[in-house]
Amino acid sequence: MKSNPMPQTEQTAKVVLITGSAKRLGRAIALKFAHSGWHVAIHYNQSQADALRTVAELDALGVRCAAIQGDLSNPDQAVAVFDNAVNALGKVDAVVNNASLFEFDDPKTFSNASLQAHIMPNLAAPLLLAQRLAQHLATRQDKPQGVVINLLDQKLWSYNPDFFSYTLSKAALQAATTMLAQAYAPQLRVVGVAPGLTLPSHMQTEDDFARTHALSPLGKASSPEDISNTILFAAQTPSITGTSIVVDGGQHLLGLQRDFSCL
Repeated sequence: MKSNPMPQTEQTAKVVLITGSAKRLGRAIALKFAHSGWHVAIHYNQSQADALRTVAELDALGVRCAAIQGDLSNPDQAVAVFDNAVNALGKVDAVVNNASLFEFDDPKTFSNASLQAHIMPNLAAPLLLAQRLAQHLATRQDKPQGVVINLLDQKLWSYNPDFFSYTLSKAALQAATTMLAQAYAPQLRVVGVAPGLTLPSHMQTEDDFARTHALSPLGKASSPEDISNTILFAAQTPSITGTSIVVDGGQHLLGLQRDFSCL
């Protein structure tokens, strides 16, 4: 874990914990928050080198940052990720649940093992992190309002049977977004952000990605900049809670029978 000493003049700056933020979309989200003056806890599981490179980028922007390792498939480690972020940066004001498992199955190949593998990192870990944030906020003398941003998927607005266990876990997280917002208001806001096809999946070539990206009604799906802008907007708008924002170039309007990664 790496952190930088906190200048006395920055004690009031807000801190965000972003899961899976060593690279790809998570890194873009971390940079967006840092450019807006937030201090950032970079969570990673196995991508330590990427995490340290992202920390170095944020450090160059003059914000405090820390790299926090943890396997979100383990409930004890999920809780420890939050506690280590607080220990490193002094507090946490927001959690962005970006990390998730995305492995293919469908109703014909479904197994209990597949569902269980997706449930912990995609659903249970975000719930535990929201719970820990609420507990943490309740102990603070400044009594701030915190926010949890859950990364969902445009598939939830246009179901198809591909990535069956993944989709079930995200559907449950969408339902939890509403219930958490009800349970923790006014102390904690909870918002969902649902990207479309944003970066090539492990099942796509660059050419596949470019072709499917262009199928969206707007001629392109979401970009990392689109998603990170929306997440920051949700984090900094105190009247938004218990709802989800779809950012996908209109992909959910197409009603496709296959996932974009499989076209």
